[in-house]
Amino acid sequence: MIALSLAEIAEVVGGQTHDIPDPSVQVAGPVVRDSREVEPGGLFVAFVGERVDGHDFAPAVVEAGAVAVLASRPVGVPAIVVDDVQAALGALARHVVRRLGATLVALTGSAGKTSTKDLIAQVLQRKAPTVWTPGSLNNEIGLPLTALAATERTRFLVLEMGARGIGHIRHLTGLTPPRIGLVLNVGTAHIGEFGGREQIAQAKGELVESLPGGDEGGVAILNADDPLVRAMASRTKAKVLLFGESDEADVRAENVRLTDTGQPAFRLHTPSGASDVTMRLYGEHHVSNALAAAAVAHELGMSADEIALALSEAGTLSRWRMEVTERPDGVTVVNDAYNANPESMRAALRALAAMGEGRRTWAVLGKMAELGDEALAEHDAVGRLAVRLNVSKLVAVGGREASWLQLGAYNEGSWGEESVHVSDAQAAIDLLRSELRPGDVVLVKASRSVGLESVAQALLETGAEGEVAVR
Repeated sequence: MIALSLAEIAEVVGGQTHDIPDPSVQVAGPVVRDSREVEPGGLFVAFVGERVDGHDFAPAVVEAGAVAVLASRPVGVPAIVVDDVQAALGALARHVVRRLGATLVALTGSAGKTSTKDLIAQVLQRKAPTVWTPGSLNNEIGLPLTALAATERTRFLVLEMGARGIGHIRHLTGLTPPRIGLVLNVGTAHIGEFGGREQIAQAKGELVESLPGGDEGGVAILNADDPLVRAMASRTKAKVLLFGESDEADVRAENVRLTDTGQPAFRLHTPSGASDVTMRLYGEHHVSNALAAAAVAHELGMSADEIALALSEAGTLSRWRMEVTERPDGVTVVNDAYNANPESMRAALRALAAMGEGRRTWAVLGKMAELGDEALAEHDAVGRLAVRLNVSKLVAVGGREASWLQLGAYNEGSWGEESVHVSDAQAAIDLLRSELRPGDVVLVKASRSVGLESVAQALLETGAEGEVAVR
């Protein structure tokens, strides 16, 4: 964090200092909520959770080097006490962002947020020091903590913003006001909570509504291939830049194809020139993510050649998102188990089909959560798609939703042993261990609550004899 004294922080957050002998002492280390992440000179934020109360760790974090604790009650060690810790954290982030002078880029969308954020970060880092959201910490706690990780050297701050209802993104943009706002797509993720795609579009569009006008440097970057996103141009005062495969896109891809190993390649066109891209990531869905990142980079002054080189060399920063690992026996494990929605599930299945050309393919799939009344139809559709893509074997893992996956495959014509329903992750592990053959490709994907990453991890442990190559 930029250096601030405890007295300054107390004033910013409207708090009272307790047990602080010298309020002029500065916080120069990281601001964290996990006591295990405390570093000398840092500030510990004490949240009260369902199982753990952060205030209980106050003496230990100060002993580990924290300058003070941001708390809702006195804790017997140096502390800034506030009525609402979360609100205080947000106020501190807003203050720091205003002081920074960095360009703040915010992005949202139903699918691909984290992968795109990682691409943007890797591209912009080549131009200037960049801080970005780690993993998917995109809510009212994770977002200010990321902003507070910026220092005086930071020039670009890339923040992923999630939403579970109308008004959520508006609140986040109030904490960390962006100059550049990117909307990727409007899909069916969390449709059970929102009530429909139109409501999702309403929520996602709050990002472009928050941007400054074009004469003040505000830029809305919108997906030209998604009608609900493109329509958001009417909701912003900012300059609009379109990305996509549409001929009308300002940043677009031509000659899109997949390599023999399932990695996308294309000709990138920007207003400043064109250049060829061959990505290290897997699946054609990354083309749209790459174009979004390219649009941000173009707006921040990078040339087409610079952007294309950065995209071609970018890898996966966040775990369990299309992590491709090849075992010594030639079995390829694709761990995409961090989360799932209908759009990302379809993209992952198409990537599996491309990667498995001429090889046996396995789709180990589980529940897609928060789909509401659309749950049966969406799981059925994914099962059908697995059959249409000639996936060799579908392993549906779990309860009711898994049975719908298998039912879709059955209704599409998978009547033999091409699909199977198993009760849990261990049953899937046992099946795969007994039936996998060298050269097979295995995709593992489900919503985070299912915990199917254990299947991928078990498969890699099974094949761990010898060197494992991670691509």
